[in-house]
Amino acid sequence: MNLVLYRKYRPQAFKEVVGQEHIVQTLKNAVANGSLSHAYLFGGPRGCGKTSLARILAKAVNCQQRKAGQSEPCNQCDSCLEINQGRAMDLIEIDAASNRGIDEIRELKEGIRFRPARSKYKVFIIDEAHQLTKEAANALLKTLEEPPEHVIFVLATTELSKMISTILSRCQRFDFRKLRLSEIVSRLSYILGQEKIIYEKEALELIALYSGGALRDAESLLDEAVSFVGQDGKIEKKEIQAILGTPDIKAVFKFLGFLQKKQAKEAVEFLNQVVFQSVDLKEFIKLTVQFLRETLFFKLGAEPESPLLLSLSGEELAELRQLAADWSPKELKIALEAITEAENKMKYSSILQLPLELAVIEICTENR
Repeated sequence: MNLVLYRKYRPQAFKEVVGQEHIVQTLKNAVANGSLSHAYLFGGPRGCGKTSLARILAKAVNCQQRKAGQSEPCNQCDSCLEINQGRAMDLIEIDAASNRGIDEIRELKEGIRFRPARSKYKVFIIDEAHQLTKEAANALLKTLEEPPEHVIFVLATTELSKMISTILSRCQRFDFRKLRLSEIVSRLSYILGQEKIIYEKEALELIALYSGGALRDAESLLDEAVSFVGQDGKIEKKEIQAILGTPDIKAVFKFLGFLQKKQAKEAVEFLNQVVFQSVDLKEFIKLTVQFLRETLFFKLGAEPESPLLLSLSGEELAELRQLAADWSPKELKIALEAITEAENKMKYSSILQLPLELAVIEICTENR
């Protein structure tokens, strides 16, 4: 059976993890020095490597060939292979979204009392930990306070704010970040190189742009693109646009140019051209808001490698430089507020583009 790309190229060692260097280095040092915590909390956006890194940690602490002072799992011993193949008895993964009650946590507590079957540590990975009920979270808290020496917990969540403070205080916390466009493009390039598939760099940049900083989402989109063109095809930007149903980014910049020059008539006419060409207007506005936001940050002095500017290709960077030079921060703020409000009103409008047309007039007539 052919594995989907995000599973086939899931990181199997610390050195393969993309974009979370600060976390990886800390965990490697803990493994090498034997200074492991009994509980870790991995928080951050979806698709940025939390569960993958938890599995790598489980492999590293139980690796049978890892020597003292080393941190990387060998991926060759029985323990590593069992984890890679999903059949390790001493790695227990729990999806708190579907196992969130007190009964499940009680079962977990019963299992903790028994020593590992084959490994040094029993590792419990609790995904989406914020979805545990209040009663289940309190039961887990008792376990986290005084766990046996042979147990390590890794709690993963996309919503740290929903975790109860007493659990937060008993875990070593790591905050994962979204990946930058360049990091995602580099990883996708590596995957296609391994698969021997030809591609345009612009196509990968578009995939990275629409992944929202989530590598898993980017790999899923890439998988769809590979299926679309076939193993012997070439992944081009136009194919990605067809898959995503996205407008041409150049069209978005042209629209922003009309707004910046306060050309209301041209902006409204262009907007209706977009509608009549069967472009998804919601996607068009989504991109418009995104680039306005990044133009504002650029105007305020953010550097191209700043985490505020996740989605910049070389061509887009040049466009934003020009927009930022010609627009004041106040004008950008007004434009963002007007278009964001129009985006919300479009849900209830009998004429889809009308709220946006009114926003265009507001932006172009401001201070006139």
